[in-house]
Amino acid sequence: MISASARLLRLLSLLSSRPSWTCAELAERMEVTDRTVRRDIARLRELGYSVDSDAGPWGGYRLRAGSRVPPLILDDEEALAVAVGLREAALSGALGGEQAALSALLKLRQVLPQRVADRLGEWDDAFVRLPGPGEPRIRSGLLLELAAACRRGERARLWYCDGQGRATVRDVDPYRLVHTGRRWYFVARDVARGQWRTFRADRVERLRPTGQPVDITDPPDPALLVSRNTANGPYPLTATIRLPLPVDQALRLVPGTVGTHRPDGPDATLIDIGGPDADGLARYLLGLATPLRVLAPESVRQALLRRIEAVHEHNAKAGEPSE
Repeated sequence: MISASARLLRLLSLLSSRPSWTCAELAERMEVTDRTVRRDIARLRELGYSVDSDAGPWGGYRLRAGSRVPPLILDDEEALAVAVGLREAALSGALGGEQAALSALLKLRQVLPQRVADRLGEWDDAFVRLPGPGEPRIRSGLLLELAAACRRGERARLWYCDGQGRATVRDVDPYRLVHTGRRWYFVARDVARGQWRTFRADRVERLRPTGQPVDITDPPDPALLVSRNTANGPYPLTATIRLPLPVDQALRLVPGTVGTHRPDGPDATLIDIGGPDADGLARYLLGLATPLRVLAPESVRQALLRRIEAVHEHNAKAGEPSE
C-alpha cells in the first residue's frame, strides 16, 4: 500500500511538471509497465484529479488545469496560504531557493480549484510589495507567466521595453528564469536574430504563447549568460584581472553580476569586469582592498597605478610634521 501511494505521488508530480506525457514516457520514468500507468491514472481519477487523455500512438495524458486539491491533503484555506507563502518566497528569496519556490507555486496553481485561484488573484491585486534599495518592481503574476512559458516548450511573443525606453515586439523561445539576488532575468532565444538573449523581467510588458512548439537543442548555461551580459554587456571597456583566490572566495569579493569568473589553477581566479572607462575601473579595483593584478588593458593598469601612487603620496605627506 505504501509503495502504491508513493507511486501515485510520483505520477502526480510528473503530470504537473509538463503539459503532456505519453504512456510509454511515464512508464519509463516510473520504471513500471504501461498497464500499471493506466491503472494508476484510473486511481488518480477516482481520487478526484482530472487527468485528460488523447487516443492514438501520439496521444498522452495531461493534468487538467483547475483539478481540485484533495481535502485530506490541503483544504481551500491551506492551499491559499501555501500559494501566498510560495509567491512571497519566490519574490523575496527568503528561502534561498527562488527557483524551487517558483516551481512549487506553478505546480500548485495548476491544480487549484477555480474559486481558490480567483481568491489568490484578488490577493495579488490588493497587496503591494515595496522593493528594497535597487530592487525593481515586478508586476504581480509576471514571474509565473514567464516561468510557465519556460515550461511549456513553445514559442512566445514578447513585448519588451529596454533601458532606453524603446519598445519592441519579438518572437522568442523561452528557456529559463535567473535570479541574481536583486533582479530576475528571462533567458530566451531571439528567433529573428538567432541569438540567446537575457531580458530583465521587470521590463517585460507582455508575453503571449503562439502555440508553436520548439525543440531547444544545445542551450547555454543560463546563469553564466546572465552573469556575462550583466557584468560586461552594457560597458564600453572590459578589464581582465587576476585574484590570488579560488573561485568561491573570488565570488564573495566580486559578485557574478559584476564580473565573469574562471579558474586559473586551484588558487587563483581570472575575472572580466566591465566599466565606463579606465579610471572608473581603477577606482572600483582599488575599492576591493585586496592584492590583484591587472592583465589587460594597459590603460586600466596605468590608471590603477596612478591612483595607488596618489594615495601613497597623500598619506606620506600627512605623516610629515607641519612647519
